[in-house]
Formats: sequence, C-alpha cells, structure tokens
Amino acid sequence: MTDFTNIFNAVSKISRGKVATYKQIAKITGVKNPRYVGFAIHRNTNIVKVPCHRVVKSDGKLATGYAHGGMKKQKEMLEKEGIKFEKGKIDLKKFLYSL
Repeated sequence: MTDFTNIFNAVSKISRGKVATYKQIAKITGVKNPRYVGFAIHRNTNIVKVPCHRVVKSDGKLATGYAHGGMKKQKEMLEKEGIKFEKGKIDLKKFLYSL
C-alpha cells in the first residue's frame, strides 16, 4: 500500500462527531512528518469516503487551506456533526477519535 492509501484508510475510520490530528494519523500510518498527511489529504477526491474535514491540528485548531471549501466550510461541516468550537479550538479531550 502507498502512504496515501494508508492515510486515506485511517482517515476513513474517523467517526462522525470526532476528529483526529495530523500527528495521530502520521503515527498510526508510519508517516514520519504530519505535514505529509496534510499533503495527502489535500489531494483527497472522495470526501464522502475519506472525511478529511475531520483532521485537525494537534492544538485543536483547523489548519489553513482546507481543499474543499476553505476553513469556514470545514468548520461548518464539523459543527453540523456536533463538534463544538471554543475560542477557535476543538476540545480534543472530548472530540478526539481513538484510532
């Protein structure tokens, strides 16, 4: 399997109403740099099967440059799934998906 395939498989397992971090996805897929995870999911062409809007930074903030409509769209999608933002961050203790 390629790194992209591994990353997409991991991201596809994130449950609705939960998020994972780039670092978390990198760790479970054996990718050394979490930025590579961002590089991969930026090229995701099937956001239904691979819900890349559920991947966020380790501090609970959204990364700039969400490829499918920008940060505003990503935030809207997450809020629609029940994820709450407080002061621009997601409470990872509450919403972090355990992969």
